[in-house]
Amino acid sequence: MKRLFTILLGVFVAVAAMAQTSIRAEVHNIVELSERFNLVFIVEGENSPSSFNWEPGDDFTLVWGPQKGSSTSISMVNGKTTRSSQVSYTYILQAKKTGSFTINPATAKVKGKEITSSPVTVKVVDNGAKQSSQATQGGGSQSRQSSQAASTSDADIFMRLTLSRSSVVVGEPVTATLKIYHRANLVGFENAKFPAFKGFWSSEVEAPQNVDFKREEVNGTVYNSALLRRWVIIPQKAGDITIDPAEIVCLVNVQRRRSSGSIFDDFFGSDYATMRQRVYTSSPVLHVAALPEGAPASFGGGVGEFSVKARVSKDTLKAHDAASLVVTVSGKGNIALLEAPKVSFPPDFEVYDVKSTTSGGATSGSKTFEYPFIPRSHGDFTIAPVKYSYYDVKSRRYQTAQTDSLHIAVQRSQAQGASTVQDGGNALIVERKGVKNLDEDIRYIRTKTALGGPGKFFIDSVAYIVIAVLMVLAALGFWLGFRKVAARRADVAGTRNRKATKLALKKLSQAREFLQKDLYTAFYEELHRSLLGFVGDKLSMDMAQQTKENISQSLIAKGVPENVVADFTGLIDQCEYARYAPDAGHEAMNAHYEKAVSTITAIDSYMKKGPSYTSAGMIALLLMLSPAALNAQALSYPDSLFKAGCEAYASADYATAVSAWEDVQATGLTSRELLYNLGGGYVKTGEIGKAVLCYERALRMNPSDADVKYNLDYARSLTQDRIDAVPEFFLETAARNFCFSVPSNVWAALSLVFLAVTLLLGLLFLLGSTAGKRRLGFFGGIAALLVTLVCWDFALWQSREARRQDLAIVMKPVSQVGSTPSEESAKSLFILHEGTKVKVLDNVSGFTQIEIADGRQGWISSRDIEII
Repeated sequence: MKRLFTILLGVFVAVAAMAQTSIRAEVHNIVELSERFNLVFIVEGENSPSSFNWEPGDDFTLVWGPQKGSSTSISMVNGKTTRSSQVSYTYILQAKKTGSFTINPATAKVKGKEITSSPVTVKVVDNGAKQSSQATQGGGSQSRQSSQAASTSDADIFMRLTLSRSSVVVGEPVTATLKIYHRANLVGFENAKFPAFKGFWSSEVEAPQNVDFKREEVNGTVYNSALLRRWVIIPQKAGDITIDPAEIVCLVNVQRRRSSGSIFDDFFGSDYATMRQRVYTSSPVLHVAALPEGAPASFGGGVGEFSVKARVSKDTLKAHDAASLVVTVSGKGNIALLEAPKVSFPPDFEVYDVKSTTSGGATSGSKTFEYPFIPRSHGDFTIAPVKYSYYDVKSRRYQTAQTDSLHIAVQRSQAQGASTVQDGGNALIVERKGVKNLDEDIRYIRTKTALGGPGKFFIDSVAYIVIAVLMVLAALGFWLGFRKVAARRADVAGTRNRKATKLALKKLSQAREFLQKDLYTAFYEELHRSLLGFVGDKLSMDMAQQTKENISQSLIAKGVPENVVADFTGLIDQCEYARYAPDAGHEAMNAHYEKAVSTITAIDSYMKKGPSYTSAGMIALLLMLSPAALNAQALSYPDSLFKAGCEAYASADYATAVSAWEDVQATGLTSRELLYNLGGGYVKTGEIGKAVLCYERALRMNPSDADVKYNLDYARSLTQDRIDAVPEFFLETAARNFCFSVPSNVWAALSLVFLAVTLLLGLLFLLGSTAGKRRLGFFGGIAALLVTLVCWDFALWQSREARRQDLAIVMKPVSQVGSTPSEESAKSLFILHEGTKVKVLDNVSGFTQIEIADGRQGWISSRDIEII
């Protein structure tokens, strides 16, 4: 067993020794056909080879070799001695023909074991006629040297600035490589000037400290080339961008000869001088196309191919603890220029400035964005998926990568300054704080409206005047009626006349009781008294005057027909006759009773006969309702357009919503709600001038509308012009604010109410029964009259403001205000932008003289403004 182990250990040591010994070939990768070049085989290891063999083959001519060289090194570290040897075999070869050839591997024996080198390929080129200026298509050179020095041409040394792509889109990375090529005795560089890359974002990715030259073929000629710089450049604008050339001064050793005429000049008559030669590149042009339109809202400037992932820095979190959302965008493209993705945090999270770090190269790797936040309340929260859109250069379209939703459970925590509330034995932490605005926007549109023609104020309407006049007439009528009532109360005869029918019918009811009991004499006596009492009260006749002739004449004079008068006098005669005649029976009594009732009613009716207005009132009502019904039918189409606009606005299709509402306006109908909605639509579509105009018009229809005021202030905040207005007298400002706190129609209604109060107090002054009531009526009436006048004036004030034609809004994005109403001779005074409110002073030949809020005046084209 021990012997087997010794054998295995020997084999292992031998194999290890063989593994440590290697053979490699060193040769130029490119050579010229006429060039003699070195091929060196190097055997390295602990042991030297005992034999070495290599055959040049048919493709190369062995000019000289092999030349053997060897070296040995011994080192001792921590008592351990290490020995290594290096044996080289050098051959000088010359190629027989052009092409790419594989050099035969060499073999060597080390301790009886044979090792072999790896094959090496050499490219052979014919440099004969190709050593021309073709090689310098990347640039040129200028040399400064003495007249005795040999020169180097542009073909001997030049520099190239190459781009990895010639056509890209904005934001697509391009690699720019600067290399130098030479066939001269180059010994150094100085005064290097590299491109500034104007119009690009640039980053230097390679800047070698030691210039390492390697052979490289250029147009069939072999040069020694070296990398000087390599950049990643990213275009920031579209168009054909020219890159500035690079320059460098090369130090070149050149041989110069003396011309003394001596035969020894060929041996001793030459030396070397250093020449400075300026080399520069051409100016490459990069064709940059703009990114296509229609970029998603989540587009962050990325061009390439990317993915996104997100995580929260802490697994467990308590209220008021700091944490971070870490979003990493990785892939290939313009990594360094990626913008931070938009993240929608829960409302109660305080979010701080985003930090970003980049890892990897300039064109690949990842960029990490850290969003520090602090949750201020406990509960379960969700961060919506983070979307990141980029432009994919392969598919030539926008792509969107997104993460999953992140769910965060925030636990309660004790916060400084918080109060503790006991809930079932548990302490709850409650921190009170102010409500903070997260963002600002206009208020939402109105979904209901009453469309109509151009609005009129109640104070300007005929109805207001009619109501006021009717109230005055009513008060006057009440005063006259009160006086008439007083006079009637003083007229005893008139009172008897008015109560005659009522008393007569009361007495007839007594007669009816006698009729039911068949009391013949009592019935006719009561019927006779009723008839005479009625005519006495009605005609104000005493008993002595109540003869049939007087009664007939008086009734006929009052407009009672003769037949009715005859029936009445006939009843009196029958009553007088029945008192002395025998019983005529129950039927005769009943007939006389009914005739008495009908005759008294007829006489009373004829004496106070009046017209009926029932039919006329119904006709008038129908005439009033018919136009309204017709108008309601006419409004059905505009109403449908208004609702369609509201639905489009709700789905964020603002252009369609504005188009629908403009179609409603085209019908000639309008309303405050329509103008309010149009203003909101114009804000969303970026037409600030039209938005301000619509809000101003809506505010004129109701100056107290808080939503219109808020949206108007928001729209004004989006305008470019900031003008300091001339201060207004504080009493005028206070009066204006008080006046416009409620609509004009409310002031008009209040003026009518206080007018009614004034009239009532006036009546109290005129009709009061005591001196105290008359004093209250006098002074109270004066106070009520003053309030009436104030309300009336405020209503008129708003009406006048709404009818003003001297205020306008600038509608053109940029408008020039000149010194005169002319485009040729006017000097430019200042510039106004859309949405600015101006006062109109005059109009001359298509120009309008305006005044802005700070008092400055000028002339502007009438086409650039629109009257509110």
